Amino acid sequence: MTTEEEKATAPAGSARRALVGRLSWGLADQAASSMTNFAVGIYVARSLGVTAFGVFSLAWVTYGVVLNVSRGLATDPLVVRFSGVPDASWRGAVARSSGTALGVGAAIGAVCLVVGPALGGRVGPAFAALGVMLPGLLLQDAWRFAFFAAGTGRKAFVNDLVWGVALVPALVVAARVGSVAAFVLAWGASAAVAAGYGYFQSGIRPQLTGAREWLRGHRDLGYRYLVENVSLSGASQLRAYGLGAIVGVGAVGAVRGAELLLGPFLAVLMGLSLVTVPEAARVLRRAPHRLGTFCLLLGGGQAAAALLWGGALLLMPDRLGELVLGGVWHSAALLIVPVALGVAGAGLGTGAAAGLRALGAAPRSLRSQLFASACYVGGGLGGAAVAGTVGSAWGVAAATVSGSAVWWLHLRSALRERHHHPIPEVRTS
Repeated sequence: MTTEEEKATAPAGSARRALVGRLSWGLADQAASSMTNFAVGIYVARSLGVTAFGVFSLAWVTYGVVLNVSRGLATDPLVVRFSGVPDASWRGAVARSSGTALGVGAAIGAVCLVVGPALGGRVGPAFAALGVMLPGLLLQDAWRFAFFAAGTGRKAFVNDLVWGVALVPALVVAARVGSVAAFVLAWGASAAVAAGYGYFQSGIRPQLTGAREWLRGHRDLGYRYLVENVSLSGASQLRAYGLGAIVGVGAVGAVRGAELLLGPFLAVLMGLSLVTVPEAARVLRRAPHRLGTFCLLLGGGQAAAALLWGGALLLMPDRLGELVLGGVWHSAALLIVPVALGVAGAGLGTGAAAGLRALGAAPRSLRSQLFASACYVGGGLGGAAVAGTVGSAWGVAAATVSGSAVWWLHLRSALRERHHHPIPEVRTS
């Protein structure tokens, strides 16, 4: 090998090692996050039973909607435009974006506090508790995005570990109280501990006063991502509420139980942009011709892993299933095949979604998500009307596969357009 070849090879090797390192921390962080979510779900399911677990699941999917509002307005623009930028630019952007996330949590949390008592029953106290906890939950998520944008996934991993450790005593206390609201408070309070630790990790104080500047400066992406994200989580919420109305609240608990069995992959899908969008943005800047391959490997790998995990779940003996989910197991076991296929379809689509985000192709991304969300609600509720809980699960599986195909068609078109009209999306101020 000549000296020139060695010089050319060394940077490439260093870049690959850096990429593997960042992705490894991303996978570790997602593992920690998925284990936390899995532990909460399992503990609540075993402690409360299928009906109360359905109430907790309604609060959970509502949190998912609010989380996606925060991500669309605050942290999705951050990872698209401030991944790998100079430290000073990153710190200023993080202060404003985390302040925006905190403001979203406070505003929607106040609404939950008003609506909760009006709902009454078991659902009302759970929603009121969620309102109290939303600012801490959203700030903790904002730190994770910030760390991955800077390429310091190790800090996000440590932050999630802090959440998991704080969760253990909180769940023990909640179990003694024995109500859905107590478990919501325990889950949110432990997240608030991790959010406080994120301040010490970063040394950045969230700027609530910078929220208006942040929203104004990134409205071209933020509002499109807001609609896109809310359509995703809103579809899940509509499906959960509709399923509860058509079949019963117990059906919501059964679906959530089946999703818990696929928990590692669902958690990765929910927070995938923490790792993939920053990395896709880096691939786009350094080797644009490799973006399509990167997205295909990403989506295909997740789909294959979800199918393998689903196959393993089918071999799980009933005694082990009952040990994990308690009384929820028997109704959840009937849904393993369609839920696994749905997760595989969604996993394939996330590869294309990461590519569209990195390209800043917000209009295409929005159209893809709106189509996928419409299919999700239609399939989930139409299936429930025809064949109950099982029919809803199969309807969602068909919807996610169809939505994935649309994501990939739009990514292919966006990659072709970029050759003629390059769009710079990384900012340094």
